[in-house]
Amino acid sequence: MRHGIAGIDHVIVAVRDLDRARMGWTRLGFNLTPRGRHLGQGTANYCIMFGRDYLELLGFVAADEHAERLRRFLAQREGAMAVAFAPAGTAEDAAAALAALGLHPGEKRALGRQLELPEETVVPRFSLIALMPEEIPALDCFLCFHLTPELVRRPEWLVHPNGASGLRSVTVVVAETAPLLPAYDRLFGIHEVTTTDAVASVRAGPHRILFATPDDFATMHPGVDLAADFPLPGIAAIELAVSRRDETADYLTQWQVPFDELPDGRLAVPANAANGTILLFTEG
Repeated sequence: MRHGIAGIDHVIVAVRDLDRARMGWTRLGFNLTPRGRHLGQGTANYCIMFGRDYLELLGFVAADEHAERLRRFLAQREGAMAVAFAPAGTAEDAAAALAALGLHPGEKRALGRQLELPEETVVPRFSLIALMPEEIPALDCFLCFHLTPELVRRPEWLVHPNGASGLRSVTVVVAETAPLLPAYDRLFGIHEVTTTDAVASVRAGPHRILFATPDDFATMHPGVDLAADFPLPGIAAIELAVSRRDETADYLTQWQVPFDELPDGRLAVPANAANGTILLFTEG
């Protein structure tokens, strides 16, 4: 791929209380990993793993003078905060591909997290590369390369009671979409960026990033409320694939999780049931 990005690796959902979030997302029907503690940092996470991507619930467990982005975000709200892209090839390959497009990816940074399994403690390791916000506007994002993928994709973590099988898209609500188009045309290629009225759709491998104004978001998701004070730009919704929509609806009903059925058949769980992020479940 000319841009060095294979798709979305994971989406970070910032939460104020990690253990309460773990209980809430378990009720939503997700099978969470044990808690992971980032080495040398005051942050920790629970992850919801799928076959090729995942969700990360990220929060503080101790004071951390370095995690300023997370602290600023949580001072405003909980919710989906950032997207981590999966590189096509190594992290160095992706950085070189982005530089060839005239972009300025940051230096590679190492990250490890201590993960306490029943039988032992392991340390999954990653290489991270920052992407410049002025070059990828309206989306907090970076590249994440897994150095030890076998430690975070255990088969028993990939099956979820609600039937979720992976990420499909994220929807970012913005004031205007037209000013974003040149940057995303440059990064992903004109053929991967399409517009319908004021909605822009960017294809990143098997995933989509949708940019919409608040009015267009309401049109796309009738009956799904976006908070009147939702800060722009921001990731408002995560769409997940499920194997059988009716079985997902039955699960949510059984566990008294509020949801709406949209005209196109998608199921929408409101933001107040998922730490500030609307969840959309789509069969397929």
